[in-house]
Amino acid sequence: MPVRPTAATLTALALAATALTACGSGSGSDPDTIKVSYKQSTDNSVKVMDTYLAGIKKQFEHEHPGKKVEFVPIKAPDAEYYTKLQQMLRSPRTAPDLVYEDTFLINSDITSGYLKPLDPYLAKWPDWNQFVGTAKAAAKGQDGKTYGVPDGTDTRGLWFDKRVFRKAGLPADWQPKTWDDILAAARAVKRKVPGVVPLNVYTGKPAGERATMQGFEMLLYGTGDGTRDPLYDGGSRKWITGSQGFKDSLKFVETVYKDKLGPDVSDALDPNFNTTVNGELLPRGKLGIALDGSWLPQAWLPGSGHEWPDWSKQLGLAAMPTQAGQAPGRVSMSGGWTWSVPARAANPGLAFEFVRTMQTEDNARKWYVANSGIAVRKDVAADPAYAKAQPGIRFFTDLVASTHYRPAYPAYPKVSTAVQEAMEGVTTGDLSVAEAARGYDATVEDVTGGRVVRR
Repeated sequence: MPVRPTAATLTALALAATALTACGSGSGSDPDTIKVSYKQSTDNSVKVMDTYLAGIKKQFEHEHPGKKVEFVPIKAPDAEYYTKLQQMLRSPRTAPDLVYEDTFLINSDITSGYLKPLDPYLAKWPDWNQFVGTAKAAAKGQDGKTYGVPDGTDTRGLWFDKRVFRKAGLPADWQPKTWDDILAAARAVKRKVPGVVPLNVYTGKPAGERATMQGFEMLLYGTGDGTRDPLYDGGSRKWITGSQGFKDSLKFVETVYKDKLGPDVSDALDPNFNTTVNGELLPRGKLGIALDGSWLPQAWLPGSGHEWPDWSKQLGLAAMPTQAGQAPGRVSMSGGWTWSVPARAANPGLAFEFVRTMQTEDNARKWYVANSGIAVRKDVAADPAYAKAQPGIRFFTDLVASTHYRPAYPAYPKVSTAVQEAMEGVTTGDLSVAEAARGYDATVEDVTGGRVVRR
């Protein structure tokens, strides 16, 4: 059972928050109101986060008489969200009390001094022991302090349409063993099922981190022998350039778009193309294979505007294979988001109390199920009700054993942008694979101050 704070603890936290406000952080703000900023879906019909937070607000205000929660949603594609959030964090006049941070960006914001370490709060919160170690590590700075509470993780794999596959003569239990198997299936769809996009791999700068993580890294981490990180060398603390795996991954992306196995380039480079994929192409049977994440079903839940109760009957799931089927045979990437307290927050203590309310066992379970997330609380992961709550949860949870985490160091956002630029170059045909790889190498050497190692 979750441990609830005593009245004395709540009083102490509230007084601490008031004292911090009095010291000048967020001067003039209301000590009884916290401002919570989060990423609002660009698809107006998807209200999963909004609905969940509204319920938490109601519970929090009921349990904390006299306290109020004010939401500051940011409605923007990923790349714009990060930019707008960082602009808000720079000043006490605009900094909220609680923000939703993507784990890939958190170390950059830590280094910039935008976030507050949460260790004093976490030390007094028994539920913190329920969080798995890998999730905790994703919210840690290089100084060893923790700057966020994760609200779940995710994994990635291949979604395929059984209706499309049937027309293409492909098996309903498709499980590709190599990259070539994926391309062969996409070519079969192209030949036999006109009017359908054979394969979607997110690409280019407009897609932002979606292109890097769902697209490129799902390829790159399936190259080599699987024993070494192909993007960052932890031993030397240097970023990797010049690798054959990088070029092979770019070649795969080039093949998808050059051979017209993917969406039209103009669509692929639309920053909101994921909304089209989730809300239109997949439900309408217009996409054969999607290299995508565990969270997709949240777009199809009742009340989403794209209700699709039969999706689990019409879509199949397959693990992403390694390049040539070499061990371990499959690959996934994991990330996730955390709730963090800005360094310039007016009411940090009260903000952390809101996190505690969100992250009770019951509320965490509700969130994992609502957003098709993967549990990072051990008690929820062991709950049969969680595993059975939605088709696909067990499949994507099992991929955690084969997953990788991004090297989320301060330079990563710039490295990620360099990946996207290389992908975009081969997607449009403006650059050859060799040219795109050289451009990436040069950019990474520049943005990391020469901290690179060639493989």
